[in-house]
This record gives sequence, C-alpha cells and structure tokens, in this order.
Amino acid sequence: MRIAVLAPVAWRTPPRHYGPWEQIASNLTEGLVSSGFDVTLFATGDSLTTAKLDFVAQRGYEEDKEQDAKVLECLHISNLMEKASRFDIIHNHFDFLPLTWSRLITPPMITTIHGFSSHKIVPVFKKYNKASHYISISNADRSRELDYLATVYNGINTAEFTLNNTPEDYLLYFGRIHHDKGTAEAIQIALSAKRRLIIAGIIQDSNYYETHVKPYLGDQIQFIGSAGPEERNILMGNASALLHPINFKEPFGMSVAEAMLCGTPVIAFNKGSMPELIRHEETGFLANSPEEAIEAVHEIPKINRSACHKWAASRFSKEKMVSDYIKAYQKVLEN
Repeated sequence: MRIAVLAPVAWRTPPRHYGPWEQIASNLTEGLVSSGFDVTLFATGDSLTTAKLDFVAQRGYEEDKEQDAKVLECLHISNLMEKASRFDIIHNHFDFLPLTWSRLITPPMITTIHGFSSHKIVPVFKKYNKASHYISISNADRSRELDYLATVYNGINTAEFTLNNTPEDYLLYFGRIHHDKGTAEAIQIALSAKRRLIIAGIIQDSNYYETHVKPYLGDQIQFIGSAGPEERNILMGNASALLHPINFKEPFGMSVAEAMLCGTPVIAFNKGSMPELIRHEETGFLANSPEEAIEAVHEIPKINRSACHKWAASRFSKEKMVSDYIKAYQKVLEN
C-alpha cells in the first residue's frame, strides 16, 4: 500500500512546540513506516521523518513570517494532488481545502477532521461527503450533517512520557493562552484552592494574556512560556493534577491524554470530548462549574496515578491509532 500523508504547513512535522495536527500526522506517519508501509509525508522541508519527504517550502509559515500562508497552502496541496496517481490512498490532515481536489483524482482520500473552526466550513465537508471518507477524532466532535467512516482517537508516542507516582505539589495548565482553553479559569481555580499553578503554552491572544493572566503572575501563579517535548514530560509528570477548564466543545485534548500517561489526573470542565478521555473519579474529574473544579482539587489524592497511565496507554497510544487507521484504509480500498 502506497500512502500519502498530507500534513499542515504552519509548523514543522513534528512540531518543535505547538502544532497538534502536525504531531498526529507525524505519529501516524512514523507508525505506518514501522508497520512496513510505503509512506510519503507531504510537509515542510525541515520536517523529521523516516518516510519519504516531499515539500515545497523549507519552513512553515508560522515559523517564517515572510511567507504568505494562503499561497503556501495552495502550493503545498497542489504539489500532492498533481502526484496523486502515485499513491493507493491519500490521508488528509489539512482540513477542508484538499477536499476540493477529491473528485479530480483517482485514489481515495481519507480526511481526518481535527475539529470545526466554525460551522461555516461545514458546507465544504457536506459537498464532498460522498467523494471523501471522514474520520472523527472523538464521537463528541461528529456533525450530524456528515457521514463518518470511523472514530479514531489521537495516538501519542507513549515512550515520550514517564509514569511518576511521586509528584510535586503544584497544578499545571498546559495549552494555548486563550479564552477557549480556559487559562483565566485555571488561575481562579488555583487561587481559590490555594494551590501553586504553573502555566505553559504559547500566547495565542495577547490581549487576553495582558488582561486575564499577567496581573495574577507571581509566586503562586507562574507562566513559563512554551514547553518542548522533554520539558513537557517533566512538567506533567511532576504535577499533582492538570487543570483543563475549557470554554468550548474541544474535539480532543492532547494534553489531557499526555498528562494521564504521566500518571497525572486531569480536572476538566465537562465539555466536548472530555467524557471520552477522562474516567470520572478514576483518572480525574469532570466538573460542571468552577466550584466543582475547586472541590476536585482537594480530591486529587484519591486518584491512582498508575490507573491514569494504564487507561491512557490503552486508549490513546500511537500503536492503537495506527492500527485503527490501517483498518480504515483497508475498508476503503476493499470497497
């Protein structure tokens, strides 16, 4: 089976820091190569992979601001589509734009929908509903207007995370500094629970950071910026819990699964995919309000950290994701 994996080109694949779609495209690509498949990764030229690498730009547009994002996206997508006949199947991790080619090429296209940035993009998915095969990354993120081939949870390289049964006494927020991700709510939960909080992530909304985060920084609330893979493992493993008080229906929370791999329970607002990721009162807590989240902080010692690790490894490993995608490929090609 000759497989083309189309990654985004905002960041390197895998990303140096932020870039969840690029990270999943990387994990899948490396897993497919390890399974013996002939894989070509379409990504940035500085990407790291054991597959064949095809690219039109050396660096992503978020890392090289001299590039125009739309121009690079068009060149990147067309580069693969003009070579489509070389492959048995194309796996799109680049949202809705590649779908516009799906009726013009011979090999089938599988599209992993990593979330809907807005309901306004759904008409594109609807138009190509019969010309592509859609994968959801959680059952919660499915649109009733679309047909789906399967749900495949994001898979993590479990070797990058270490179970730690002796954490330190701090809470962790790990994610974008943005209203959707609930940075301000995490701060208020930590302050009310009288616990130290470490905040790690890129500042995606500078006004939000200046207004809702910066005024609270000090000895109790610490912001350390973006954290790379090695630092992420240490931060998550040493945390007594991860705070994930999201303000939107998150399709999948990478940091939630990663924290649990380290044995760290997660306190999350009960929205989106969180009930699929967290076993309430077993691997963390699903809170319906800030008050419930504050109460959950005091219940953290009741959670078995080994159970968190075992749960996450069984559900969200790279190996399971790769296996599930191979089944999806075979189902498409058989039909």
